[in-house]
Amino acid sequence: MQYRLLYLLPASFFILAAQGGQSWADGDTYTAYSNTAQSITGDIEMDDFSITFANGEALAFSSLLGDHFIVDGKSVNASVYKVETPADPELENGNRLCGSGDVSYVATWGAGEGLTEVAVFTGDKAPASNSDMCASYIYQD
Repeated sequence: MQYRLLYLLPASFFILAAQGGQSWADGDTYTAYSNTAQSITGDIEMDDFSITFANGEALAFSSLLGDHFIVDGKSVNASVYKVETPADPELENGNRLCGSGDVSYVATWGAGEGLTEVAVFTGDKAPASNSDMCASYIYQD
């Protein structure tokens, strides 16, 4: 009888159990580390499809453009994303993500042991380096 009951459980039960109860769409959670991240974005959730801020605002990515980026004159492993619908969302305390226009690109890279930096960019042309960013934020992995 136990086998019959187990057999009748929906397949989604086994998928959730194998995933530890999390959905496949969940991104990685990052804890705000820098003062700017703490006061503007709060903690974030990010994957290859979007970034979601503490207040629930989000930016969807239309594509991953590259896996390297120039940071302070040096090439680093990074992810550079094009934002699907450019925007400058209002975040914590009424602050804006960029403050000087709609964010059209997001780049992220390692900023030291256990840290990730996220930079945001405006404009129509994909950024090649961090020199053109309008803001950056550092998070603890």
